[in-house]
Amino acid sequence: MPERDPLVAKLEQMLGPLRTEYRTGCLNHAAVGGFDGLMRRFVREARELVTDGQPAAEHLDRIWAIFVDYAVSAADDRPRLLREVKRRLDALLAESQADEPLRLEPLRLDERPAPRHDAPRAETPREPRPEDLASEVQWVKGIGPARAAVLGRLGIETIEDLLFHFPRRHEDRSMLLSLRDAEPNVLATYRGRITHIESYSPKPSLKLTKAHVSDGHGFVELVWFNSPWVASQLEVDQELVFSGKLAVDRYGRRQITQPTWEPLDREGDSLNLGRLVPIYPLTEGLLQTQMRRWCRTALDRYLRALPEVLPAEVQHGLQLVGRHEAVDGFHFPQSEAQRLDARRRLVFEEFFGLQVALAQRRWAYDHRGQGIAFHIDSPLARQLEAGLPFAFTSAQTRVIADIQADMALTRPMNRLVQGDVGSGKTLVALWAMLIAVDNGYQAAVMAPTEVLAEQHARVLRHWCAPLGVEVDLFTGRAGARERRDLADRLATGVTRIAVGTHALIQETVEFERLGLVVVDEQHRFGVLQRQGLTRKGITPDVLVMTATPIPRTLALTVYGDLDTSVIDELPAGRQPIVTEWFPLGDRRKVYSRIKARLKEGRQAYAVCPLVEESEKIELESATALAEQLTEAFPTYRVGLLHGRMSGAEKDAVMTSFR
Repeated sequence: MPERDPLVAKLEQMLGPLRTEYRTGCLNHAAVGGFDGLMRRFVREARELVTDGQPAAEHLDRIWAIFVDYAVSAADDRPRLLREVKRRLDALLAESQADEPLRLEPLRLDERPAPRHDAPRAETPREPRPEDLASEVQWVKGIGPARAAVLGRLGIETIEDLLFHFPRRHEDRSMLLSLRDAEPNVLATYRGRITHIESYSPKPSLKLTKAHVSDGHGFVELVWFNSPWVASQLEVDQELVFSGKLAVDRYGRRQITQPTWEPLDREGDSLNLGRLVPIYPLTEGLLQTQMRRWCRTALDRYLRALPEVLPAEVQHGLQLVGRHEAVDGFHFPQSEAQRLDARRRLVFEEFFGLQVALAQRRWAYDHRGQGIAFHIDSPLARQLEAGLPFAFTSAQTRVIADIQADMALTRPMNRLVQGDVGSGKTLVALWAMLIAVDNGYQAAVMAPTEVLAEQHARVLRHWCAPLGVEVDLFTGRAGARERRDLADRLATGVTRIAVGTHALIQETVEFERLGLVVVDEQHRFGVLQRQGLTRKGITPDVLVMTATPIPRTLALTVYGDLDTSVIDELPAGRQPIVTEWFPLGDRRKVYSRIKARLKEGRQAYAVCPLVEESEKIELESATALAEQLTEAFPTYRVGLLHGRMSGAEKDAVMTSFR
């Protein structure tokens, strides 16, 4: 027997629930969680087996539309809709010979249900509703399952996600310049056709890709350095839109280096030319022209379903445009003024929503239940202060007073301590930890990286050893036996202060009596990660530390659920921290400053966002920069540290640097 068609199996799977729903009065109770949801899942899975253009696609798309609306359909209309679904399934499952493929003809006209005179025809487009926005993005015309999977890499799963996938910038193509009129060193946009392409390597470390382009009035040479993948995307006689600054060398050659470009889709000229054109964030396998077309289609069909989220008095009082106008106007603005108005509304909406969420989170935390009212007179803290070779600064004393006032209350502390590197945040946090320990509780410190967690553990052990307070380090690379031993020490209360990374919030980690949570560099953690640690106790106090300089207004915006204290004074003898910015062209000046410090016996370190080079993200990698620094400073040792190294390798590098 021939192998059973998977589409047939999927369609037959739909018949049982369909009959049950019809027999039980069409109440949407034929499946747990909703009969309509079950049927949509079946239709989605069946649709993935059918390509666009096949006759079966018409039936499945109509069945999908029926079940998108089923829950809100009139009760007396549901039997008719189910009969239509049954007729379409029968057409798809029409009997065939065993050796013939499944017949997938469209319904004949006489098989279609007669239109009701008291209702609109089924083919009449209905007004979109808010629930449509949660539908999968594949149902937007032109996308389909395969392209939806690519969009998923951008976080675009639903139609609403697509509507809010905004351009990162706009390019003014209302006036495309002729190549004949191009002026040197002026950023402009042009249109032209490729006449010749060449790729070669004048030396091993340099790969050039060149495209010769003409618009019938002038010509230019587009040049890309070390971007060999560009050549595979270009074709002779291909029409491009490109932007950049023209340069003319001493031989009279007209070139634009590293231009931004895209192939021209002549069918979509109204979206790609003669206007402010949106430039979207993309991923491999997508083109700007596709994204513009899909966004335009989604806006035309579903924009009206977007609900207004701002109170009318807020919108009118601040003279903000409506939500529909803002979303449409930021994708495809008719003018720069419209783009700015749309942006202003969307930015305000984002901050407004953030503030509401932060207020709700703060209220929820304050009302979680009875907190811990600590006795703030701590012998351990006084012993720590007596053993310090220096005195607390007035700023540290002020922040300690803030913390003690919080810890004395039954309302759980939720405080942010901000201060520059070297301002003494860790010592202030230790004071709070010792109060918790003196009250019979444990404290936990969570850091975003193993390197930072190890640094905290080393510093805390230094200060806590004379006090007899046990400090243990919890990281992901501890062995199984070591993890068991540490877990036992924590659960039995031997460990009074636990320092770690995300390892602290694992389900297997249990505290005997957690009373204080300290989070370093809060912005590196998600809210749920922070909550995961606080749930290890009943209602522990929370202290967040950051070295990121945050203006008060921004602190209220980003850390609106936290009270804020600032250590704005450095300990005596500490030199002020100077931050300078240099363009890439001044790299030699930076290197000369580093060399001067190295000659004084000082050290330097560089931070990069990537470990290795990537064609998709043009950022300097750590490995490449380490090689450059080795060449620039041949008489000095250059180390390399990154997340892909083993624990032993990281330890060796950090020990060497220390």
